[in-house]
Amino acid sequence: MMKIRKFNPRKIFTWQLAKTLAMGQGLAVLICGTAISSQYLTTNYHVNTPMLQSLLNYALLCLTYVTMLLFRRGDGNIFQILKKRWWKYLLLGFVDVEANYTVVKAYQYTTLTSVQLLDCFVVPVLMILSWWVLKSRYTPVHYVAVCVCLLGVGTMVGADLLAGRDQGSSSNVLLGDGLVLLSATLYAVSNVCQEYTVKNLSRVEFLGMIGLFGTVISTVQMVILERSEVMNIRWSWEVGLLFSAFALCLYTLYSCMSIVVRLSSATSVNLSLLTADLFSLFSGLFLFQYNFSGLYLVSLVVILIGFIMYNAVPTPTAADPVCSSSSIEEEQCDDLAASQNEMTTQVIVLEITNQEREGDEKECHIDEETDDGWKDKRRKKKRGQSFGEENNDVFFCTKM
Repeated sequence: MMKIRKFNPRKIFTWQLAKTLAMGQGLAVLICGTAISSQYLTTNYHVNTPMLQSLLNYALLCLTYVTMLLFRRGDGNIFQILKKRWWKYLLLGFVDVEANYTVVKAYQYTTLTSVQLLDCFVVPVLMILSWWVLKSRYTPVHYVAVCVCLLGVGTMVGADLLAGRDQGSSSNVLLGDGLVLLSATLYAVSNVCQEYTVKNLSRVEFLGMIGLFGTVISTVQMVILERSEVMNIRWSWEVGLLFSAFALCLYTLYSCMSIVVRLSSATSVNLSLLTADLFSLFSGLFLFQYNFSGLYLVSLVVILIGFIMYNAVPTPTAADPVCSSSSIEEEQCDDLAASQNEMTTQVIVLEITNQEREGDEKECHIDEETDDGWKDKRRKKKRGQSFGEENNDVFFCTKM
């Protein structure tokens, strides 16, 4: 009851939360753009080349950010980065490319419902990896918030089933579901590495290396797996425009996602991206004549509530002080910090006072020694003068 009375909405609904929410939904809109352009390519022009589409994105990243790294000096230069960490970025590029490829490939074997449900597996994997690698520590509020977001996804899947939108193939559901789980795991690994890199090294370094190695790996994989599909594409300005739209949306997504991850966390970003399928559904109501269901709006509200709950409580790390844990209230932490500051101030004042006293004692001692020295000198001078006078007197008397 005390916590409820002390509840202050201003501490939760801050500008930081609003900015994170807005940027996260902007990323969801970009994913919606890639989904719409890709679906147009598949349905209207019979183009199914996920590696070629990914290659365009990686090529844009490479062209932009590798060029920036070339003009850097010192450890931030591309040659120094490749010399120290080339094999790490090679593995990271491979993980990122295969994450994009396997989720697209899964649609050939399983249904859309399975993909939407199993793709949420990325969130618990992200939390585990963040706990292990990034030393993030979650409170019960975070777990409840994640469950609320997953409940919203379940509501969205239920709305799809009621609307009869269970698209996709069911030729090999087990293989398709396995590919979705593999893709979610690879995405989690890539996002955790992204969070670590942008917060500890450089955002430009991450995007440049992903673009460089992603371009190489995508090119090799496209030549091996999609050579015939690429040769059979009937190019037109509409097809070129859709390819460009897909590449620009994905390029902007990668560039902006690194900024949002640096401001919040990879788990928070992926929770906000759960609304991307809803934006695709809302767009499909006008573009592909999907059936509308009121559960879509309910799903959107539930996911946003879970996202706000997750970001309302900060995520401490193992390296944070004790006050970052959820067991101590903020007011107690403030009081403890204030008392520590007061104690520190008192200690400093006492030290300064003691130093001043010691300085005064030393000065007094020096003054006393100086006075004694002057007295001794005066005594010696007087003795010398009297002795000299007596000697002079004796000398003069002897001469006479």
